[in-house]
Amino acid sequence: MGLYKENGQRITKAAFPAAALDDPPIRVTEDVYVSEPYGRGDGQPEGSKRFLLYPAGTIVLRSAVDRLFTMATVTRISPSKGPGAGGTTVAIKGANLDGISAVTFGGTAGSELHVRSASELTVKTPPGKGSVTVELTDDTGTMSTTNGFTYEASAEG
Repeated sequence: MGLYKENGQRITKAAFPAAALDDPPIRVTEDVYVSEPYGRGDGQPEGSKRFLLYPAGTIVLRSAVDRLFTMATVTRISPSKGPGAGGTTVAIKGANLDGISAVTFGGTAGSELHVRSASELTVKTPPGKGSVTVELTDDTGTMSTTNGFTYEASAEG
């Protein structure tokens, strides 16, 4: 037995007519749930409603999984100014913040990161100078807010 083209020409293993997949299928290894907030005003915390999205063993395209991890967006950083010594607790509001694992101010990591919900987190500023870029890191990468926080010079200096 052999493999042949339609015209009868034999196909060798090295020349097998196949192409690499740009979007390979992957097997989900455990049950995956998606969470959604309850409606406004019902008093339930965000993420209380969960639905089974992919049971273990399901085969899905990599692109379908990648679409589930949406880049974070920032709509407000408050306060946007603080002392150069750091230690200001900053609230960051936006969307898709529930996967944030690190926040930096001018390249220096903030401390005491607390993800409150998908739309809000808090973090303490490190020491710094001037107007700095605030960067948030999650599974999709890093997003930046240029001039997101300004360190004020002390009155003593």
